[in-house]
Amino acid sequence: MTSTNPFPVVIVTGLSGSGKSTAIRVFEDLGFFCIDGLPSEMSPKLADLILSFDTKYRGLALGMDLRQFEFVDGWGKALEGFAELGITPQVLFLEAKMAELVRRYATTRRPHPLESRNLGLEQALEMEKKLLEPVRQEAVLVLDTTDYSIHDLRRVIQTKWSSLEEVGMGMRVHIITFGFKYGVPSEADLVFDLRFLPNPYFDKSLRPMSGLDKEVSDYVLGNPTGTGFIKRFHEFLLYLLPLYAEEGRYRITLALGCTGGRHRSVSVAESVLATLKEKGYTVSIEHRHMELG
Repeated sequence: MTSTNPFPVVIVTGLSGSGKSTAIRVFEDLGFFCIDGLPSEMSPKLADLILSFDTKYRGLALGMDLRQFEFVDGWGKALEGFAELGITPQVLFLEAKMAELVRRYATTRRPHPLESRNLGLEQALEMEKKLLEPVRQEAVLVLDTTDYSIHDLRRVIQTKWSSLEEVGMGMRVHIITFGFKYGVPSEADLVFDLRFLPNPYFDKSLRPMSGLDKEVSDYVLGNPTGTGFIKRFHEFLLYLLPLYAEEGRYRITLALGCTGGRHRSVSVAESVLATLKEKGYTVSIEHRHMELG
């Protein structure tokens, strides 16, 4: 398989302390089925099993390293097993400079898999580097994470594997509507105050309804203020969200508020929901205070 295949198989490996666990979490956020610590010889069988199902996952990411002692010895057999299935796994190999790996181990205080009474940390790292050289040679991407932040690593992986022709698939958008009189959601990344829009609460026929009703939505968005705002708001979000995605964000929460969280915020949120879905975003919605307003 190549990176253009709709269901890629990625093997995440590399030097201990170089960021493999973080990379696995990135693939998980991208919608991959992920397993860490799998023996190498078992990996083709697992891939075959996953591919035999009508899965909703976007790919398979397998974390392997020297914690599984037979990893290097079984690597050749694993590649043969994949070849028999017609699968060419994509190997992501992570590494970092010796001084940085030593610093990270000092921070976490975890032992290296090869470390022993007769083998210090630096010697263990040097031995690991030599043992993994055949695996490194198979990599489609080798990343030196010495100067990488978590966000840098996320951005590189997203760029290569998130199939960004599906805009936003690497980033989930959650929309919350709320009433300011009940409190602003603490988990919001962006908060928008919609109390400048016409308020259906003051129309007795509309007051019992919510922004889910067409009559209310038309009242809020069908006037010059609402029409002008919603057009610009859609354009603003469609400009802004890809910028967050490029910076490695995998989730963003938009909080849209009005006085009671029942009419204006819900009307706007439902309009935004429809637009983002149409543009291919993975989006969810929560009307937090609608029944309280």
